[in-house]
Amino acid sequence: MKKTTILIVDDHHLVRLGLQALLKVEPDFEVIGQAATADEAVALVERLRPQVVLMDLRLPGRSGVEACQDIKQRWPETHVIMLTSYADDELVLEAINAGAEGYVLKKVEGGNLVEVIRAVARGEAVLDSAVTQKLLAHVRQAEQELSGLAFRSLSEREIEVLASLSEGKTNAEIAHLLSLSEKTVGNHVSAILDKLGVTNRIEAATYAVRHHIERHRPDK
Repeated sequence: MKKTTILIVDDHHLVRLGLQALLKVEPDFEVIGQAATADEAVALVERLRPQVVLMDLRLPGRSGVEACQDIKQRWPETHVIMLTSYADDELVLEAINAGAEGYVLKKVEGGNLVEVIRAVARGEAVLDSAVTQKLLAHVRQAEQELSGLAFRSLSEREIEVLASLSEGKTNAEIAHLLSLSEKTVGNHVSAILDKLGVTNRIEAATYAVRHHIERHRPDK
C-alpha cells in the first residue's frame, strides 16, 4: 500500500506528539517529520517533499499562512491543511488565498481529521463547517458592499431609468412611466452606459440585475 506522507507543523510539542499518535495508527499514513516554525516547515518540505502538510495557523515568527504561501509557490503538488483554533474570517481568506486546500478547527474529532487528510491528499478541498459558515457570511457581506458601490456614480433619476431598462421597458415606456421626454430618457441611457462602462442596453440591464438594482431604487 502506498502511504500518504505527512509533515506536522505546530509550535506546541505536545500537540505535535498528539497528532503523530493519532495518525501513525492509520495504515495509509506515514508521518515523516515535525516542525515548530514556518521556516523549519519550509526547509523540511524542501528536503522531505511530503504529500500533505498539517500546519498550525499561528506560529512564532512567520505565520502558517506565510509558510503555506512559500510551500505552494515552490512545491504546488504539496497539499496544505491549516489546523487552528480560530474560525476567523480574515484568517480563513488569507489561508485560502495562500493556497491551503484544507482549513480545520482543532476541536475536530480525530476520525474526521483523518478523513480530511485523505480527501485533501486526493486533491479535494475541505473546509470545516463552522469555517464555511463564516466564509459564506463574509462573501454575502462583500456582495452587499459591492452592490452598494455599483451604482454610486448614477443619479437617482438614472437609477430609475436603469431599473426600468432592466425590466425590458423601451425608451418610450420609460418616458411615459417617469413623465419624461423620449429624448431625455435617451440622454439618461447614454450617460448610464458611459458611467457603467458598458456598450449597450443589454449589458446595462445585465449589470443592473447582477448588482440588485431593485434595492437601490429611490422609491425603496
